[in-house]
Amino acid sequence: MADYVLSPIVQYTNYGSDGDFDANSTWNDTITVSDGSIDDNQFTDGEGGIQMTFAPNPPQGVIYQGQVEYMGESYPIFENSSGTTFVFGVHLPEATFPTVASLGSDTSAFALCFAEGTRIATPTGESMVEDLTIGEVVLNAVGKPVPVKWIGRQTVQTRFVGPKTALVRIRVGAFGNNQPHSDLTVTADHGMVQDGLVINASALVNRDTIDWVPMADLPEQFTVYHVETEAHDVILANGAPSETFVDYAGRTAFDNHGEYLTLYGCERIVPEMPHPRISSARHVPETIRARLNNSADDELALTA
Repeated sequence: MADYVLSPIVQYTNYGSDGDFDANSTWNDTITVSDGSIDDNQFTDGEGGIQMTFAPNPPQGVIYQGQVEYMGESYPIFENSSGTTFVFGVHLPEATFPTVASLGSDTSAFALCFAEGTRIATPTGESMVEDLTIGEVVLNAVGKPVPVKWIGRQTVQTRFVGPKTALVRIRVGAFGNNQPHSDLTVTADHGMVQDGLVINASALVNRDTIDWVPMADLPEQFTVYHVETEAHDVILANGAPSETFVDYAGRTAFDNHGEYLTLYGCERIVPEMPHPRISSARHVPETIRARLNNSADDELALTA
């Protein structure tokens, strides 16, 4: 976008590793944020080259970090080179902003992804997801070779991890039959495929063989990846059936969205595969839930 003019503004400083922030400054002056472009009308996660100006002070460089929702309104978040976080409250009177806030950025467009280090099956063995390239061939769940159309990449700031950006760790053998063959980490809404169902990882959490990755285990930022093929397909991630990219999640959330547009000129629709999707734990069939619990019991027996 060309210019984004707003007031008031609240400056938050992170005082801990748990995502809590202290509001230490507020301004009612006009603030202008500009990325110097007149060709687009949005900021993208991790976008740099942005200048924030507190008139009459000189501009300072900031990076867009997403947005936070508070009292039904969404507010953009920027961070400067010193690590200071700015939350822009356009419609919110500063008196109603909390002096201490736990900020989870709005991740409605967050990509559904694999964590770095995930091993994807290919005809010649497994490749790390971050090492896959466009045009490289991967294997789908029935052994058919399918070319990679694009690899989406998104950088996540841990301080802004929200419900959809949280990571889920699936322990080795959680699905039975050594699936996955090694611990697999995916984003909460990434679909794992079991018994003809696409089930969001968050719905499979049983606090044992499948659990949330603790915030304390995460670095300050991490990168997640998604594999796009021609169709919404099932590939093997650490040996476990898992979905490829489907565009209802949106490509704009990826750091390299511009690469996609350069390659293909415009967005394309990827229809969902015919498998039903489950996004809530209460809808997971008992047969699958029992399998997860049995794998937990088996693990206990092996370690006893």
